[in-house]
Parts: sequence; C-alpha cells; structure tokens
Amino acid sequence: MSKLWGGRFNSTTNSDLNKLNCSLPVDSRLFAEDIDGSKAYAKILKEAGVLTPTECNDIQKGLELVRYEWIEKLIKLQDTDEDVHTVNERRLIEIIGNVGEKLHTGRSRNDQVITDMKLWMKKAVSEIKLNLKLCMGAQIEIADLNDEVLMPGYTHLQRAQPIKFSHFILSHAFALHEDCLRLVDYEKRSDILPLGSGALAGNPFNIDRNLLATYLGFTKITQNSMHAVGDRDFIVEFIFILNMIGIHLSRLAEDLILYATKEFNFVRISDEYSTGSSLMPQKRNPDSLELVRGLSGKIFASLSGLMMIIKGTPSTYNKDLQMDKSFVFDGFDYLKSSLNVITGVLKTLKINKECMLNCLSSDMLATDLAYYLVRNGTPFRTAHHTVGQVVAYAETLNTDLEKLNMEDLSKIGDFRSDVRKVFDYNASVEQYDVVGGTSSSSIRKQIEYLKEFLKNF
Repeated sequence: MSKLWGGRFNSTTNSDLNKLNCSLPVDSRLFAEDIDGSKAYAKILKEAGVLTPTECNDIQKGLELVRYEWIEKLIKLQDTDEDVHTVNERRLIEIIGNVGEKLHTGRSRNDQVITDMKLWMKKAVSEIKLNLKLCMGAQIEIADLNDEVLMPGYTHLQRAQPIKFSHFILSHAFALHEDCLRLVDYEKRSDILPLGSGALAGNPFNIDRNLLATYLGFTKITQNSMHAVGDRDFIVEFIFILNMIGIHLSRLAEDLILYATKEFNFVRISDEYSTGSSLMPQKRNPDSLELVRGLSGKIFASLSGLMMIIKGTPSTYNKDLQMDKSFVFDGFDYLKSSLNVITGVLKTLKINKECMLNCLSSDMLATDLAYYLVRNGTPFRTAHHTVGQVVAYAETLNTDLEKLNMEDLSKIGDFRSDVRKVFDYNASVEQYDVVGGTSSSSIRKQIEYLKEFLKNF
C-alpha cells in the first residue's frame, strides 16, 4: 500500500528517512485514543452530511475491529505505516472498503495527533491523581499512628528544634497536596478540544465542533486553528507538574535515606524495598529510594528535552513535534514507578521512636529559653543575644544547657527558678499550638484537613 500522502511524489522515500520518520514504536501507545477520536469525528461528519448513517455505522464497527486487533496483539504493521494514525486508517479501509477513505475528510494528522495526546493525558492525569492519593494516604496513616513521637527537627541538616515525627511526614504530604492542586488547575485549563482545526486553516465542512467536544468529553474548543495544531504548552506544563511531584518524592526519599542510616537510625526500610551488596554481606541499601531520587532527574530531562525542541519551531505543526510523545510517556512512566515504590516504602516503614527521642538535646531548647525571657518582658533581640551567651558558656564547660546551675544562669540574664520548666520537650512542642504548628492539636487539624481534601480530590 502506498503512503497516505504519496500521490505527488515520483520516487520512494529514502530508507533512513523512513526509519526516522516512523513514530510507531512510540505513538502506538495512542491506538485507543486515536480510535476514540476517529469514532467521534465520524459521527460529526455524519451530522454535517459528509457521511451517511450507514457509512458512519460501518466506520464505527470497523474501528472497533481495529481496536480488538490492537488489544489482542493481532495488528500487523507494514513498511508504509508511519504512525498509529496511518495504521488505523489503513486497517479500517482494509476491513470496510473504500468508505473508510472518507473518515479523514477535513481532518489532518496535525489536529488528530494533538487530540489523541489530550485524550491520553486526561487518563494519565487521573492515574497520577490516584497514585498521589495512595501515597498521601500512606503518609497520613504514618502521621496518625505516630502522633506522640518526638524527634529532632533540622535546618541546614543541623539539629534545630524538637518536633513531632508526624509533623515531619506531613510536611511531605503537604508538598504533594500542592501538586494535587496543580493537577486540578491543569485539568481545567487543558480541557480544550483542538480537533476541527485541520492542518492549520480550520475545517470547511461545517462541522459542529462544540458537539464534537461533547462527544469526546471536552468542555471547550480551541479558538485559533494555527495555534491549536502547533500548541504543545499543555504537554510542557504536564511534564512540569510531573517534575514537581518527582522533586518532592526525591526530597522525601533523601530524608528517609538519611534517617535510615546507622548514624540516625530513625527509621528502617523493609527488606522488600532494600537490596544488598555483592561484596559486603552486612549491607542493607535503600536502593528503592535512591532510584526514586534518580528518576526525578530523568523526569527533568524529559522537560528540558521537550522545551529545547519547541523553542525554535516556527508557527503551526512541524515534524520536530513528533518527538513530544516520547518525553511525556517517559516522564509519566518514571513518575508512576516512583509513586508506586515510595508508597510501598511508606506502608512498610518501621519507626524507631526511642532513637528519635534519645537524639533530642537541651541545646535544641535554646529558642525556648529566649521565649522564656520574652514572656518575662525582655525584647526578643536582647533575649536572643542573652541565650547565645548562655550557649557559649555551656560550651566552655562542655555541659548541656539544662545542667547549668541557677547561679550561672542568673549572672547572664533574667532567669528565675521557674526556668527549669523550659527543659521539657513535650511542653516545647505543645507551645506551637497554631495553625500549621507542631503541637498535637495542630497536627490533628492537619491530618483532618488532608483526609477531607483527599475525599474530594
């Protein structure tokens, strides 16, 4: 069979170009979306009087037979097939005859492929949302079960202030919460049908594009055909959101990798998500989390690669855009794997609360000492400087803050006998009873907020 566009050419295409031009190894993934779009387009052609009801019915049945061949892996490809669109059209014509040649009336692969991508991405967003819900659900469950566990909080990887372990794990859940909001916003703004734009000038057969949008589950239609066929912003934005999720998973992975070391020993990653060393028998390596961390880089490569391709393309469709699909498919697959793995790690994670508690030290209550002075009327900057002197003095004695005697403390600042109540880690944590704080009541509100959010997400 000759190529769909071969009528004006007098010689065959160079074999190297044929290989480069063929996108089937990648875009065959769109076979179902391409068939769905074609079935809807056939109905619109019938409404416009281009197809008779019988012809439309024959096309509908023929396309379902093509779908069956794809699903059952019965489809046979030919050298003249360039992409999933040409395969589906060729098989349709082979199954129902010349009436199949009418299906492409007024339609171009330019508006066909971008419609297929939008249909595929609707499903992809739904899958990512489901995986995010599972991952966040695992984080919420950990926070729920460990709401009394204290641990050191860190800035600059240095011990900073006591916090609840639940507060730590929920901080990562709220990062994913932001990604959920991005996906919700993305769904609304990308819900625009490009089909009916033709190659670049539009469709001359008086089709009802709004009805076509309804058939395919879109709420809006594109308003400029030239922009529609060349637009890949929605793909860039989708991969950007995948990147943000990947970055957040990578940061969670890094925290857990650190906390699983012997030096921290705050958590233990299950054997199911650990590997060993080919040389050192004692090793339990967090390869699952390291791979998640690494995959975030590959997702970023998908984003940067696509942006480099589209930055120099002139108006409307250009063949460079054929390469967009490999980037979006790769980014999606990498992220889905990452979400599945990290959710499994979280569900099997063991918490070492005793070790976390033992790593709390009184120097982490230095800020509480400053707040003690503030509550007694000292300006915060003065209190901060005073407690800094207390810390320095304790270091000269090589002792903990709580072991300093009242005589030494009172010489440095306005410390009274009740200052001893400051050295209570639970009291320290509970004072942060503000929305977003690390107190027990605040954490309960965070958990309830996220649970309610996921119910409606």
